Amino acid sequence: MTIAVSPQALPALVLNADYRPLSYYPLSLWSWQDAIKAVFLDRVNIIAEYEHSVCSPSFSMRLPSVVSLKTYVQPTRNPAFTRFNVFLRDKFECQYCGSPEDLTFDHVIPRAHGGETTWENVVAACSPCNLRKGSKLPKQAGMHPHQAPYRPTVQDLHNNGRLFPPNYLHESWMDYLYWDTELQP
Repeated sequence: MTIAVSPQALPALVLNADYRPLSYYPLSLWSWQDAIKAVFLDRVNIIAEYEHSVCSPSFSMRLPSVVSLKTYVQPTRNPAFTRFNVFLRDKFECQYCGSPEDLTFDHVIPRAHGGETTWENVVAACSPCNLRKGSKLPKQAGMHPHQAPYRPTVQDLHNNGRLFPPNYLHESWMDYLYWDTELQP
């Protein structure tokens, strides 16, 4: 799964005051309009620029390609328990068969058996596996998740997010992104 980024939209990579991206997945990007507004409101420093400019009758400015916030934003310590974050923790794969298609989530211990909707009991599952397991316990269904569900840290989610780079990365962003894999041209 990749996030679609249009190079023609000239987005700006947004870094925290410590020069790290605010998030890796989705990659912290602002539209060029939001980046310009933040510059004029004196909320960011321009780190790198595109060749393109915007002009008014009395002013011309190159579009920022990388900006850093002037004030540090404290990252959350505990990621929100959301469907997206469950999928990201499980690397967008069904935990029973490995399929990336038609994902939903499954209660490992079904709610009918007292299972709760928590990090420690929910995994990503494709619809066919979820239907096949139904409200059976893993042993009854003969289906055990590849990875036991767990509460991820923000770092866990960042690391997994790096596995899914956007379809486009501008060359000026590369010094601020620490992807673990070599990118295709």
